[in-house]
Amino acid sequence: MGLQSFFKLYFCTLFENMRTKSLKKNRINVVTLGCSKNVYDSEVLMGQLRANNKEVVHEEEGNVVVINTCGFIANAKEESVNTILEYVQKKEAGEVDKVFVTGCLSERYKPDLQKEIPNVDEYFGTSELPNLLKALGADYKHELIGERLTTTPKNYAYLKIAEGCDRPCSFCAIPIMRGKHKSTPIEDLVTEANKLAAKGVKELILIAQDLTYYGLDLYKKRNLAELLNELVKVDGIEWIRLHYAFPTGFPMDVLEVMKREPKVCNYLDIPLQHISDAILKSMRRGTTQAKTTKLLHDFRAAVPEMTIRTTLIVGYPGETEEDFQTLKSWVEEMRFERLGCFTYSHEENTHAYNLVDDVPEEVKQQRASEIMELQSQISWELNQEKVGKTLRCIIDRKEGKYFVGRSEFDSPDVDNEVLVDAAKHYLKVGEFVDLHIFEAADFDLYGEPIQG
Repeated sequence: MGLQSFFKLYFCTLFENMRTKSLKKNRINVVTLGCSKNVYDSEVLMGQLRANNKEVVHEEEGNVVVINTCGFIANAKEESVNTILEYVQKKEAGEVDKVFVTGCLSERYKPDLQKEIPNVDEYFGTSELPNLLKALGADYKHELIGERLTTTPKNYAYLKIAEGCDRPCSFCAIPIMRGKHKSTPIEDLVTEANKLAAKGVKELILIAQDLTYYGLDLYKKRNLAELLNELVKVDGIEWIRLHYAFPTGFPMDVLEVMKREPKVCNYLDIPLQHISDAILKSMRRGTTQAKTTKLLHDFRAAVPEMTIRTTLIVGYPGETEEDFQTLKSWVEEMRFERLGCFTYSHEENTHAYNLVDDVPEEVKQQRASEIMELQSQISWELNQEKVGKTLRCIIDRKEGKYFVGRSEFDSPDVDNEVLVDAAKHYLKVGEFVDLHIFEAADFDLYGEPIQG
């Protein structure tokens, strides 16, 4: 789906005669949309601005706005376009002075955006940080390895270990927006981890478009295990979590490190997308149902305590009812601890765009609902097994009547949470605590601290 349909809806008369003075002068507001990789990129941008003595905030009021956009699927693109339009209107009303746009949407659609929303001061792609900084009156400082302004809760931070992707997946536009895979050297990542730990970060969430590929470009081998062996030496870091591995070519020595090193969480996020052989072939995933199933069995044999998180796509071109039932039965068989399901988005300039998007939207939605209903039941059953157990948890925040924590088996924002009654117990945000689980729902656990 292109941007033109989004633009048809926009631009009523903007407020040319309503200009007022901006409230916050020389204050740069960075607005982040999309995934954890964008969060990381915004934090790097903010770190560079702070090093240039610029006043910078994250999603607060400022007279200069930088929007870090997402361009992955239709919903994300629509949110990005709407956010740009919102700030353009604020600019025309005099509420902000300048609007800059960066990120994946800008990388992918810059000419279209420049034509349709010309009131933006300037557009930048994903690899144009020095140019963006220059437009903001700042210099790019090459020496700032690991220096960034984190926007996550103080106890965890994302650590992006590579950029880009070399995989040929038919449905995915990431290589268009992020380029080829490029690993960050181990020594730079250790430097960054040490700086994060010095700020109080206790959990590193390793992210990349493809963790599996890490090191092939720099070290001529898959080197994720060696990276983990170095990161576990960082004082202050207590959890290291792995996000976004690819199933083909997964380096099995990573499991040895996971089993041996208590700092490496028994957790792996590995998007599998589908399981029907016909769909996997069309998706150009380089694997089969048999190979994928064996891989997961090998994971569980090597690390029996491992929580596996995956994501699936339904409604891909040519997906028959038989393909879907194969997927559904497999989900029931594998009993993933964590699972998300998305409907297929027909993206131009991808290999799958040449196929007919022939699954009706209502069928896509129904299939996604069926998968998530099934997963809800699986999650409820698995959670019941945790009742009566004690879990070591990190407390992320206080929200309403509860302190909200997570175990090593759960990642922020997407996984289960452990809720503790704040009226009965006081817990320190950012600290670890042992919680006795006394009740479980589909996606939440209820616990109380062990009195020691």
